[in-house]
Amino acid sequence: MPRQDPRSADTPLRRHLDGTATSRPTALDAFREARKTFLAGDRVDMQALAKELAVDRATLYRWVGSRDQLLTEILWSLIEPTLTRSRKTHCHSGPPAAPGQSPAAAVMNEAMRAVNTNPGMQRFIDREGELALRLLTTKASGFEARLIELIAEIVREETAAGRLQSSIPSEDLPYVLVRVMESYTYLGLITGQQPDHDRSARVVNALLPCEKTSGPDAE
Repeated sequence: MPRQDPRSADTPLRRHLDGTATSRPTALDAFREARKTFLAGDRVDMQALAKELAVDRATLYRWVGSRDQLLTEILWSLIEPTLTRSRKTHCHSGPPAAPGQSPAAAVMNEAMRAVNTNPGMQRFIDREGELALRLLTTKASGFEARLIELIAEIVREETAAGRLQSSIPSEDLPYVLVRVMESYTYLGLITGQQPDHDRSARVVNALLPCEKTSGPDAE
């Protein structure tokens, strides 16, 4: 029996060495593809996503859970980095990056503006408003709980640093702030009006006032 030429053996190693190997998709690939679809303003369809990844739907659902779970993770991937970047910009000692606002208020206002100007987010709300409300404002997903905890962390740090003095009890303030964000983000669903960043900023600034200064001008 003739011996096989090892140079012609079709093995995974040989394909990698030749640069002809194809990598298998992963759960992270599914998330990235779905996120790209969402940001483009298109509907995240599980069947289409499975086809794009060349996997069956059972595999896709095993990777990401339900469509609601996948959408929740996409939505969190948008708000969490926005708040984190804004915290680095505003929550520090020294001259304020947004004069006239407390650092915490500036963070909240930037986050709300980002949400209300994100085309993918707005298309999602317009097309699947009831689902958006359920995922983002109820216990149906962990989104709201995570957001409240993240806002609570900002409130605690800014209060401890002396840059925030609010009349709202600290244990209630994060929940109130998140509800304000939700109310103005979904204004179109609630009242039919367009989201108005200036209106929401006025409320947030009142809830998160600047630190009081000492001296003659403060009397």
